[in-house]
Amino acid sequence: MKPRLILWTIIVLTILAVWLNTPSIPQIPVLKILGKKVDILGKFPIKLGLDLQGGTEVILETQMDKIAPADRDNALESAKNIIEKRVNLYGVSEALVQTSKLGQQRRILVELPGLKDASAAARLVGKTAQLDFREMPATLSAEEKEATKSGIPAIFFAKPTNLTGADLKKAQVTFGSNQGLRAGPQVAIEFTDEGAKKFAEITKRNIGRSLPIFLDNEPISAPTVQQEIIGGNAVITGQFTSDEAKNLVIELNAGALPVPIKIIEQHSIGPTLGAQSVSRSLIAGIIGLSVVVLYMAAYYGVLGLVADLALVVYTLLVLAFFRTGFFVLPPVTLTLAGIAGFILSIGMAVDANILIFERMKEETRWGKSRILALDLGFKRAWSSIWASNVSTLLTAAILYGMGTSVIRGFAITLAIGVLVSMFTSYVVTRTFLRLIFLR
Repeated sequence: MKPRLILWTIIVLTILAVWLNTPSIPQIPVLKILGKKVDILGKFPIKLGLDLQGGTEVILETQMDKIAPADRDNALESAKNIIEKRVNLYGVSEALVQTSKLGQQRRILVELPGLKDASAAARLVGKTAQLDFREMPATLSAEEKEATKSGIPAIFFAKPTNLTGADLKKAQVTFGSNQGLRAGPQVAIEFTDEGAKKFAEITKRNIGRSLPIFLDNEPISAPTVQQEIIGGNAVITGQFTSDEAKNLVIELNAGALPVPIKIIEQHSIGPTLGAQSVSRSLIAGIIGLSVVVLYMAAYYGVLGLVADLALVVYTLLVLAFFRTGFFVLPPVTLTLAGIAGFILSIGMAVDANILIFERMKEETRWGKSRILALDLGFKRAWSSIWASNVSTLLTAAILYGMGTSVIRGFAITLAIGVLVSMFTSYVVTRTFLRLIFLR
């Protein structure tokens, strides 16, 4: 590729990175395009993890006593997938659900950034959601009639049918109208083909009678069957709030957990602690970057200034990658450990330039011209840079594969930093130095 084309590529990437990293600034007027306001800044905020923005962490322990040893790993993974589905349906962004095994203990760690209510989080991930449809008996027995006089609602004497949540295909929130169904939030349910047949039989023999619906042995609705329902579609009505209807849909769609679980730990992390961590991390990053810039300029002179300019490009590119993945990969959720990995990668980015500059000095002492020393310095130092960075990437891969969420955050940012540093040290620095030496 021609040097000028490479230079323009670097310039375009840098401008794009500056735009992606620029926050929304209230003082700047919003552009109007075709009469519509278009805010082109602040569209890509950095996604923060639990330790930086606050939220809730829940640790669950599975009860594997009744599960065969050979099936326990599969049961753990299935429980993890169901909990992950519940969390995603609830709409918690950047949530993390992962499993851990310690001896015979199998646990599930759930991190819910932004969700401050620990009890709500516990209800979300720990509920079993066993749905079943029951039918009222034609007449109550003498004992049941006596029990209703003492305060037990007759609905609790409804008899189970063979229609359960396992026959449910999907559920969704709908809103009724005053002209037809009860106004307000409702839950529309659709049964599987087999469930639709069961439902048709049940409604046929219960026309004019109540058909209670129970969730975890608690009645949630008792609609009256007006006619036989064919097709497998129905609506659960009740005094639902929007949140209650949404949570019910989540529980029904997510299904029941394959193993019992218990919450052994839950705690909330306040946003104040996260804000302090971000502030201190930014200060540490600025100090670290400033020290490296000053050192390179003082020790290497013009070469050091070029390396500093490449380091600025590196920082912009890495931050833009964290925000967007450059629209190729998912954005990075930044944690405190991830910030540490990023700061460490800054030093590693300069390390490659130091190897190149020292090699260039050797070539110059051996009588080579500046242009030839530049080419030979990059060429002969690259093998060392490549080997060093590949070993770091392998280490990051091992940390990501075997580490916890904290370690994974460190590994991801470190790996991204190393990859970008290889580009800036070899392409950006080399292009800038060629422009200087050819003048």
